Amino acid sequence: MSVGVQSRVAQPRQRSVRLFLCGDVMTGRGIDQVLPYPSSPVLHEDYVQSAMDYVQLAEAANGPIPRRVNPAYIWGVALDEFNRVQPVARIINLETSITHSDEYARRASTTE
Repeated sequence: MSVGVQSRVAQPRQRSVRLFLCGDVMTGRGIDQVLPYPSSPVLHEDYVQSAMDYVQLAEAANGPIPRRVNPAYIWGVALDEFNRVQPVARIINLETSITHSDEYARRASTTE
């Protein structure tokens, strides 16, 4: 093969894909209570029965939290970063159930 022919052969183009990977995002247990349409605050935990308790704990540590916030509020400055970086895909480990059901799995008693 001559040098001229080699220079015209297409070289594989390296491409990159920008991803946003995020783990353990939980929009329940309180944060949902400050959204425009909160779900029931009832929790089935041994130590807390209302998600509003988590809101009150957060306020005690950080000051007042507004109510009926825009859904973008829960993402904080992450939305600015999304817009800056412009990932092709956003992959998030959502640690929250998305359901209309009131059913829940009972935990095994720790005293048995």
